[in-house]
Amino acid sequence: MKQKWDERYKETEFAYGTEPNIFFKEWLSKFEPGKILMPADGEGRNGVFAAQLNWNVTSFDLSAEGQLKALKLAKENNISLEYSVGDLEELEFEKNSFDAIGLIYAHFSAEAKSKLHQKLDTYLKSGGIIIFEAFSKSHFHFKKQNPKVGGPDNIDDLFSKEEILADFKNYEILLLSEEEIVLNEGKFHIGTGSVIRFVGKKI
Repeated sequence: MKQKWDERYKETEFAYGTEPNIFFKEWLSKFEPGKILMPADGEGRNGVFAAQLNWNVTSFDLSAEGQLKALKLAKENNISLEYSVGDLEELEFEKNSFDAIGLIYAHFSAEAKSKLHQKLDTYLKSGGIIIFEAFSKSHFHFKKQNPKVGGPDNIDDLFSKEEILADFKNYEILLLSEEEIVLNEGKFHIGTGSVIRFVGKKI
């Protein structure tokens, strides 16, 4: 998996562009800046955006190539972010230390995703916010029609609203929906897809 992402991010062009995800941009702007954790931040487009809004950003990803691109993008935008390379199963952060977590296309394996969501929950303060967008199980149909829209090849790696409710039980739901959207993010998210969108406040 690491090799796949290193190869994708090694190219000069940004795989998913340099602009933040539209849903993340819309929702993060509603909250007062604090400390935010950005898992699977790739080339840093979302972490850099958060830093531009004066959030204290901690990003991580499997890919060292992603880290290089993210730090370059941060420098070009005159901001700084902390960026670690590693697997969430091995990385550790301080409990109850983040005000927000941005989970933007942070797809984990079917076997690990619920466990990793619950691990991330321990890092979020009471009253903290999760902003989540990722492909739904219905997206499998769209990817078969148009591989350019991206997303995992295994339907079990995709998400349902029921899974989100089970993984984040102790949250006030500000938004939970499954939506068909048109993606135009770099060259790997192009076309119509189906996503789960979730914004929750930890109780």
